[in-house]
This record gives sequence, structure tokens and C-alpha cells, in this order.
Amino acid sequence: MKIDFKKYNDELVPTVVQDAITQKVLMLGFMNQEAVTKTLETKKVTFYSRSKKRLWTKGEETGNFLDLVSFNLDCDNDSILIQADPQGPICHKGTDTCWGEKNYSKFGFLSYLENVIQDRKDDPEQENSYVASLFRKGINTIAQKVGEEAVEVVIEAKDDNDLNFLNESADLLFHTMVLLQAKGFRLKDVEKTLQSRHKFDREA
Repeated sequence: MKIDFKKYNDELVPTVVQDAITQKVLMLGFMNQEAVTKTLETKKVTFYSRSKKRLWTKGEETGNFLDLVSFNLDCDNDSILIQADPQGPICHKGTDTCWGEKNYSKFGFLSYLENVIQDRKDDPEQENSYVASLFRKGINTIAQKVGEEAVEVVIEAKDDNDLNFLNESADLLFHTMVLLQAKGFRLKDVEKTLQSRHKFDREA
């Protein structure tokens, strides 16, 4: 790995840290050769602190370490992109990122759909709403629908009609999202459970 430290007068290269799961940019720091070496050896992201004039491992005081997941150089070999697993808020002000943003996953259209489901849950008396009617009928009905859709997915999986399989899979996912909210959970809670079962490959 050839990093061009000579390009900058202080021989420090800018280093962007990104959450390996959410892809959210967490912070910007600077590394010299010693910081790079320590980061790769310890798997804890370490910078060179320009104010402290020494190596500084993120989290050494708070315990909010950045566990290294991947380490990459840009096309000119003069800046670093690190993907990490943050062990708590990253900013010294207590926020998730140094830009004051929340660090959570966005699931595209599914996130939009979650908010629609939440709206129906908050106001289950809405007329002409299928989801609102499910919440009015209660968790037993919602759970039953999930079971029915799961059976349909299994049946369609054994056939060769891809369109029917996708439609039934969409129905199962949709009703599972409704059931999650009926139980007080959202997709992010399922994501956390899956994440807790997964061990990052931290070889950089």
C-alpha cells in the first residue's frame, strides 16, 4: 500500500470514515504513516491529532471506538476512505456524526412504506384503508395474514411463475412490516438483530 504522504506539507492525509452498514459519513480526520500502521495492526481507527500533536485512537477516552472494517485509497493515493463499525456516538458533542446527523439505515421505498404504515397505526379509524383495518382487527388477524402469505410464498416458490412468486413475496414482506409495527418494532430493529449475528470481515 503506497500512500502519498509527501503531497501535503505536514505529511498528513485526509481520512474519511464511513459507517460500513449505513454508509453514513461519520467524520473526517488525518493520518500519518504511524496512524495508518496502528490502525491496521489494532483494527481500531487511529488518527494523528493536530491539536494534541500525537497519535489519537478514536474512543480512547469515551470507549466509542471505530472498529475497522475496510481501508481504501483514492485514485491518487493521497486520501483514505475507511469503513468502520462505530461503537457509539462519534462526535465529541455526543452526536452520531460530526455533522450532527442521525446514523441510521435508510431502506428506500420500504422506509416510505414504513411511514405510511405508521400513519395508519396512529389513526386506525381511517376509512378505506386496508392497513388501518388490520390494526383495528388486532394482532391476531395481522399475524394470521403473515402466516397465510408465507404459505403462498412457499407454494409459488415451487412453481415456475416468477411474477406470482414476486407478488406473494411482496405481500409477505408488506404484512410482516405491519406485524412488526403492531409489536412496536420497525425494520431497523430486524437489521440490528441480523447485524448482531454477523461478524464483520475486518481484514484490511
